[in-house]
Amino acid sequence: MRYEGSVYRPPSEAYSLIVQVTIGCAHNKCTFCSMYKDKKFRVRKLNEVLEDFDIARRYYRRVSRIFLADGDALVLQNKDLLVILNYIKKLFPECERVGIYGSPKDVLRKSHEELVELLEHGIGIIYIGAESGSDKVLADIKKGATRAEIIESVKKIEAAGIKASVTFISGLAGRDGWEEHAIESGTMISEMEPSYVGLLTLLTEPGAELHRDIIEGRFKTLSPIEVLKETELLLKNTNVTKTCVFRSNHASNYVSLRGNLPQDKEKMLQQLRLVMNHADLLKDDRFRML
Repeated sequence: MRYEGSVYRPPSEAYSLIVQVTIGCAHNKCTFCSMYKDKKFRVRKLNEVLEDFDIARRYYRRVSRIFLADGDALVLQNKDLLVILNYIKKLFPECERVGIYGSPKDVLRKSHEELVELLEHGIGIIYIGAESGSDKVLADIKKGATRAEIIESVKKIEAAGIKASVTFISGLAGRDGWEEHAIESGTMISEMEPSYVGLLTLLTEPGAELHRDIIEGRFKTLSPIEVLKETELLLKNTNVTKTCVFRSNHASNYVSLRGNLPQDKEKMLQQLRLVMNHADLLKDDRFRML
């Protein structure tokens, strides 16, 4: 495969064939993120993308899942995405699902009919970074989308029959705003009711604006126990009516949580409280990573 720069994918796409449809991220302004700072955003030529699929077909006997990278490949117009999806169907008839990153604005630019069209041609899941349910936090991190826009975009994905996998980040508001961040994130999940929620814990790398703020003392990070208190408050404020798969088992997390909401809410809260009372159960910072 021909990759440009570092390639990122959601944890659940670990065994997927990954093909870059775009290079970098069209927004690329989030203060906590350094993933695409070394790339200038562009859409790859269709013939290059299709050639990569040809290469993959020669190497892989079976491909069950495919993930379209980079940061927001959903920025492509449907006419171009359909060329790619039809080629996937032709070359990889065994493929069960195609996943893609999308920003809230990418989703909102598409009509309901266009999203249904993507579903019918193989898109089974759209990964969308909410990061926080608080408009203040979203503005602080330069997310480029409001709480209302994120909620609308996730509802729109789910209404089209596509699974929405939404990511939030513990500790993103620091010590000054952790309660608002937790409560507003919990109520956001309740309102938009995505199929999946992933909760990471803040880790920054050189190149991210927020990393400089932390190093220079302008942003106060949460302690491990404070992160768990924030997660507890988020879960308390999450009340969904349909099953939502909740995962907080990323390498960045201090405690691994796995469950379905609302069924396993109390079990996960009990797990958090256990670790808060037995700090030796926390993952050591040396073993946390992005």
